[in-house]
Amino acid sequence: MPRGDYTRVLAEFWADGPDSETPPGHWFTILNDVMDHPEFDRRIGGVGEVLGELEYDVKAYLAMGGCMHDAAITAWGVKGWYDYVRPVSVVRWMAENGQRTDPKLANYHPQGLRLLPGLVEVVTEETIASGERHEHLAGDGNANVGKIAAFCWRGPEFINDPEIDTAGCGWTLAEMWWPYQRPTFVTPNFAGYVSGHSTFSRAAAELMTLMTGSEYFPGGLGEYLARRGQFLVFEDGPSVDVRLQWVSYRDASDQCSLSRIWGGIHPPADDLPGRLMGLVIGPQAWDLAVQLYEGGGGGCAEDINGDGVVNAADLGSLIGNWGCTGPDCVADVNQDGIVNSADLGLVIGAWNQDC
Repeated sequence: MPRGDYTRVLAEFWADGPDSETPPGHWFTILNDVMDHPEFDRRIGGVGEVLGELEYDVKAYLAMGGCMHDAAITAWGVKGWYDYVRPVSVVRWMAENGQRTDPKLANYHPQGLRLLPGLVEVVTEETIASGERHEHLAGDGNANVGKIAAFCWRGPEFINDPEIDTAGCGWTLAEMWWPYQRPTFVTPNFAGYVSGHSTFSRAAAELMTLMTGSEYFPGGLGEYLARRGQFLVFEDGPSVDVRLQWVSYRDASDQCSLSRIWGGIHPPADDLPGRLMGLVIGPQAWDLAVQLYEGGGGGCAEDINGDGVVNAADLGSLIGNWGCTGPDCVADVNQDGIVNSADLGLVIGAWNQDC
């Protein structure tokens, strides 16, 4: 298939999911497809008895939802700390600086773009001559001579009707470079590092491997068909049917990560740290889900409000529920059916303990 079709489909498929579910919601869609597969057995971790659809699906959604929340908290904590630039900003800024390859050429700047013949070039009097590759970039009075041109996707201004128009690739002033995104969502308005898509996807892939007991899609193959002329949203395409296929959940995760690089939303530096974080988040989320399946909540029973530490807030909750009897008393730490001095002793004994 044409490479342009493949990469455009990837960029749009993984951007928000095939029907704009958002990245974590996309993995719920994949989970649904897995659970609906005729060869899939609803066994926790791939072992033990087959569960009913409702029980298994509720447990699967609990695990995936917790995993995606953990991934979001982790990734956005890092984003907030580093406040790292996106390609659309840095490419345009470097292009405005000039080129950094040859001090003898026009528009040299040590923080400019690196020249690559056929891809990134200086606009010159020769290249804007009639019939030459940069003729259309000359500008009024040849004002753009000396600026940097890039051979890339030309952007949304070349699309009047997305049902029939395709922007295509061509020479563009690099200071006007566009990532491959719809014009109403050019680039996310939050920091790039680390990639949320990489974090979500790898965490979900690890979780699904543990939850299903196999790293592979049921039947050995997961796939999605992007039909010719029907799938792309902000321009016409693809020009042929494109069938995305994955053998393992990690295959799908890797493809998601790469799609953000190919779409110009993330540089490679944003990707691998997100994947490494997902490698940790997925198994931890699964471990907690299993504890919940088995009737435990993880952490400490004395941490009554679940904020991760035994402190005055838990003591206040216990006092507020003093004398409560029955199975639904939230402050019944030892689960003996009554909130009393025995529970108070446990809370005091665990005071300031991290849970």
